[in-house]
Amino acid sequence: MIPVVGFKGEKVAVLGLGRSGLATARALREGGAEPICWDDNTAARETAESEGFTCRKLTRDDAFDDIASLIVSPGIPHLYPTPNPVVKQALLAGVPVDNDIGLFFRSFATRDWDKFEQMPKVVAVTGSNGKSTTVALLHHILEEAGRESQLAGNIGRGVLDIDPPGDGGVVVLELSSYQTDLARSLTPDVAVFTNLSPDHLDRHHGMGGYFAAKRRLFAEGGPDRAVIGVDEDEGLFLAGQLSEGAADDRVLRVSSGQKLTGPGWQVFARKGFLSEYRKGRQAASIDLRDMSGLPGAHNHQNACAAYAAARALGLAPRQIEGALASYPGLPHRSQTIAEVGGVRYVNDSKATNVDSAIKALSAFKNIRWICGGLEKEGGLAALKGQTSNVQKAYVIGREAANFAMQLDVESEVCTTMEQAVAQAMRDANAGETVLLAPAAASFDQYNSFEKRGEDFVAQVQTRLA
Repeated sequence: MIPVVGFKGEKVAVLGLGRSGLATARALREGGAEPICWDDNTAARETAESEGFTCRKLTRDDAFDDIASLIVSPGIPHLYPTPNPVVKQALLAGVPVDNDIGLFFRSFATRDWDKFEQMPKVVAVTGSNGKSTTVALLHHILEEAGRESQLAGNIGRGVLDIDPPGDGGVVVLELSSYQTDLARSLTPDVAVFTNLSPDHLDRHHGMGGYFAAKRRLFAEGGPDRAVIGVDEDEGLFLAGQLSEGAADDRVLRVSSGQKLTGPGWQVFARKGFLSEYRKGRQAASIDLRDMSGLPGAHNHQNACAAYAAARALGLAPRQIEGALASYPGLPHRSQTIAEVGGVRYVNDSKATNVDSAIKALSAFKNIRWICGGLEKEGGLAALKGQTSNVQKAYVIGREAANFAMQLDVESEVCTTMEQAVAQAMRDANAGETVLLAPAAASFDQYNSFEKRGEDFVAQVQTRLA
């Protein structure tokens, strides 16, 4: 646990008592504060009270009279589309609003570090797609190199629930726009921006607000090194804002599909090869084509980002290459779950938006595509012309018929995962891939993308048994 500093003897309100909220309350108490908790869910309040926490309805007129700060869980809106009433009341009372990420950065360093030969580091990764793979891959690289590493944030443990780092330890954080948007302190040693595509637009009031939330990770504290994906205009702009000139190697530019040139520090992948250039010279080259845990151009972009972050931490290219080759992949992210009779079965349930689905569709040939679910803002128009690798689509979800009508490929309305998997497996021939890449949220049929992916895996395994 990371005890929260700066609130000893004070009352701090905690709104939302899920995984991060409870971890925050525990860390506040460990640091000497008195957490005052609230969640609209009765069971969540009962869980908090069973641990000895005080629960108080934070919409009372006097709720913030004795409160030093309000800590908000990531899923609770603080501005758009409308502020949560508790957040609004805190702001009206002049009470600062923060989240667990802000508390982590203000509390991470301790006096124990004076005894260390090498200071602990924090690498924070944000972006629309590829965050989870990038952080998991970097964590794997560090462990393979013998470095102490902890994975936290949107993946792994809550940021305040991790162990205090040891000498030279690295904490690798996956941070969503919800987390970066509100944190009052953001001071990673290395910050990574993977890419940007439309997502969570209602929460951020459009693409400008969404990009601004991501940009805060780089603008608020100023990381020592920034790894920036420059394949979109926003990343290109961000790299330009952070750099003092073409040769400024504090900014590592990353790309998948284009060669990057110039006197600075670049890492890019083309035709399955990762290349590192520094000061105009090639420093390393790695063949990614046969690495089963990193299929497709989108995973090559993730590999470039993780490689660049590892290099910024001082690891050697050959150390990183060996770890890339042994990376097993993450569940629900281009995860090969079986290959039988020449047919490959891939679970990419995390492809919850159109852009991530397009990347999955470009990673494989001759696809039997299982898609559908709860459409996100912006619809499916961007899929047009991106389905050349698809033999046929098998559409799930409550609105499967409407979803199928928007596709420019032969489609079959299946509605359920069971029916879609059964039909795709009947139709599949050797050399083809049965791919779950929904291009939609899961919440019309499942509680999470993980549950959707688990259902796909179970349906495939049952029929292969």
